[in-house]
Amino acid sequence: MVASGTPGTTRAVGTAGARDAVVQLEHDVRELVRRRGIDPVRDVASLEALVGAVLADYDDRALRGDVPQLEDAGAARRALHDAVGGLGPLQQYLDDDEVEEIWINSPAQVFVARHGRPELTTTILTHDQVRELVERMLRVSGRRLDLSSPFVDASLPGGQRLHVAIPDVTRDSWAVNIRKYVVRATRVDDLVALGSLTPAAARFLHASVVAGLNVLVSGPTQAGKTTMLNALAGSVPPRDRVITCEEVFELQVPVRDVVSLQCRQPNLEGTGEITLRRLVKEALRMRPSRIVVGEVREAESLDMLIALNAGVPGMCTIHANSAREALTKLCTLPLLAGENVSAAFVVPTVASAVDLVVHLDVDADGRRRTREVVAVTGRVEAGVVETADVFRERDGRLVRADGFPPHPERYARAGIDVVAMLVGAHDHATAGA
Repeated sequence: MVASGTPGTTRAVGTAGARDAVVQLEHDVRELVRRRGIDPVRDVASLEALVGAVLADYDDRALRGDVPQLEDAGAARRALHDAVGGLGPLQQYLDDDEVEEIWINSPAQVFVARHGRPELTTTILTHDQVRELVERMLRVSGRRLDLSSPFVDASLPGGQRLHVAIPDVTRDSWAVNIRKYVVRATRVDDLVALGSLTPAAARFLHASVVAGLNVLVSGPTQAGKTTMLNALAGSVPPRDRVITCEEVFELQVPVRDVVSLQCRQPNLEGTGEITLRRLVKEALRMRPSRIVVGEVREAESLDMLIALNAGVPGMCTIHANSAREALTKLCTLPLLAGENVSAAFVVPTVASAVDLVVHLDVDADGRRRTREVVAVTGRVEAGVVETADVFRERDGRLVRADGFPPHPERYARAGIDVVAMLVGAHDHATAGA
């Protein structure tokens, strides 16, 4: 970790003299990279070879007494690799599996989140370093950031999601967020092992995805919606074809036949933008067995509902504070698509298109948990979508409620007796109580 008050570009490598040596070595490596036309991000092997050659030459000069010896050659090698091929002072956090997110409020305030809890690091940067790091990240993504476009959303080569905002949208410093998608769950059973889902609820959700029910995953920020969506996608039958639609790539769906689509920003002339609405429409032309939408926030919710009503099973996420609020929000967002879209059309469409809502939350200690699983019956009463609790939280535990999911015939076609499954879950919950 870079020492507090030291705007260095590398991990700790020893004394001030050693750090100065690493700075010079970094300059030498960068010069060789420029001369040989190497892409240090993509061509890792060539970068490693250059770093090795530069360090070997330095060792020879150190033996002759021309330069000071490095106290830790291994640390120096990592530092050079981070500075030239990685993200310099931030690379140590990207390499740390416990770090879930990195954000910069100002050059002197670099935060990370571990297990849902934020920490202020001792890393100190400069304004120029922040700009250089952002430019390096965007160079790979092909997206731009300037006064006419002061926000950017991009995907990094390692799968991390980058968001940046610059002045004068921010007060005086660049605001940078790097969200790491740590794949901790590729199946619902993994969520059971993590303690965020009970075995009975996991069996039910697995059966529901196999049967082809449409699932909406809701929750606040950092509640684990993308992780849950990815785990649910792991229950998709192996012969199904999955099309994913996202603002930037985050999902890593563990199926063989998958096509991943992401949005595109407009170019300098203001043309060429690909919106999430467009992706959902195009996905229907790609022979999908399933459609997975990373998150609905605006008018694309209408296109998603139309896709689900077309008979293509699907899943998506939405920000909400409860399962019922998620349905209410889904009944409102499609109205943004145009004045000709009315609640009289949207509400019954939501009732018929969405089958289950899985609501997640995060505790004060950062633990992610499933709070409720709600079934949508398909009926509307006084303009309100009717629901039934399948699982709900009681005394801090997710237990079986009294509701049943819609479309029992779909479960039957998949060879699943959903009534027996849920009755058994109810009996087990009663015995446990």
